[in-house]
Amino acid sequence: MRHVDEVFSPFRPDSAVCRVRRGELVPKEWQPELREVLDLCEDAHRRTDGWFDAWHSGVFDPSGLVKGWAVERAALLLRDMGAEHVCLNGGGDVQLHGGPWRVGIAHPLVPGTCAGVVECVEGPLAVATSGPAERGCRIVDPRTGAPPSHGLASLTVTGASLTEADMLATAAYGMGAGAREWLSGLPGVSAFAVTRDGETWTGPKGRTRLPQG
Repeated sequence: MRHVDEVFSPFRPDSAVCRVRRGELVPKEWQPELREVLDLCEDAHRRTDGWFDAWHSGVFDPSGLVKGWAVERAALLLRDMGAEHVCLNGGGDVQLHGGPWRVGIAHPLVPGTCAGVVECVEGPLAVATSGPAERGCRIVDPRTGAPPSHGLASLTVTGASLTEADMLATAAYGMGAGAREWLSGLPGVSAFAVTRDGETWTGPKGRTRLPQG
């Protein structure tokens, strides 16, 4: 994870991301990983009809995908070393293997409580949440350049891959009103959202269960 921060942090002037922004050469040993992330970002931009945009305003920033990618890779390393049950949390986004696991979804309007629970009998399963509750709004609508003005307080996406779930949560939160219908058409994906007035909705696959009481 330290290595990924070194290569992909948008805040470190010597990172590959900042070198790309300045049009500078990237160290040869970083180039395969950079190429992989660039390809994933280009594919995400195409598949989301531009709602995921790592080049918004001409500034390269793969943060909406690379965190999930890094955590998923780290979890696979643990699996390769023999760990049968893995729960790896990176900034609130979780990759699961084995099980059973129960993952709480933080309530964006009531700090310290859960808005929902994701149950995993046996992974792999990934849980990624986007929204402004923890660190303010870091997602912009690529069509306006401003933070989304819709009524979502948080949006959680689950699937097998955290790279995918992280990217989809980022794109869908930026999308806002059309997110539920769009996510419903994607195979192997579930969604759970909390609106700014405290209402909730879930996606069609039904792996998210609200807590009782």
